[in-house]
Amino acid sequence: MLAKAKVEGVTAADDANSRAPRAEIAHAVREDILAGRLAPGDRLREADLAERFGVSRVPIREALSQLDSEGFVTLVRYRGATVSATSGEAALELLQVRRGLEVLAAQLAAERHGGEVAEELARVVEIGRSADVSEARDELPSLVMRFHSLVAEASGNHQLQKMLTQVLGRVSWIFDQRLEARTDTSWSDHAVIAQAILSGSPVQAGYLMGEHIARDEALLAELEHS
Repeated sequence: MLAKAKVEGVTAADDANSRAPRAEIAHAVREDILAGRLAPGDRLREADLAERFGVSRVPIREALSQLDSEGFVTLVRYRGATVSATSGEAALELLQVRRGLEVLAAQLAAERHGGEVAEELARVVEIGRSADVSEARDELPSLVMRFHSLVAEASGNHQLQKMLTQVLGRVSWIFDQRLEARTDTSWSDHAVIAQAILSGSPVQAGYLMGEHIARDEALLAELEHS
């Protein structure tokens, strides 16, 4: 179990008026879910969380409500909160949303030739290629996430970046629930997407990103019907 979070000097009145404790609590619980320390179906009791974080139940309820809106937690009236178990249909719908957002991000990123993160995007692709060639499979999931996060950042659209951060976290969690290891180990897709972005080709970058994510959708659909 994680060490008790330090949220000190917070009264019930402060809880209701401050967003900081809620954000910190939501972040910690979200990280527990993504890391597998909390599994689908696990109960999230307000009293236990309030004791863990040293706050009243007000910011706990706010944090759980935020996680419910993000899809990580399911709130049921009179029954409380549990860690969500995403259905196959909901997972596919989320991937479709992801495709639309990431195609747009790739297009905008290409219009800006990668923007301020162009060099880092190229560097991550090279690291991923090396990890792929050396079969360092454990390194690839975090590199995949970093690549897609950089494309979102390269878009220069802060609202789009915020939405993709939330969606990408849920997508990674969904695949972790269904696969022992992420099968997206080839970096050829990432390399050509990065090349299209850095060379300033929005149409090509959007098309390649769409094809790349469509393969994830096909993989998930195959798993759900196997």
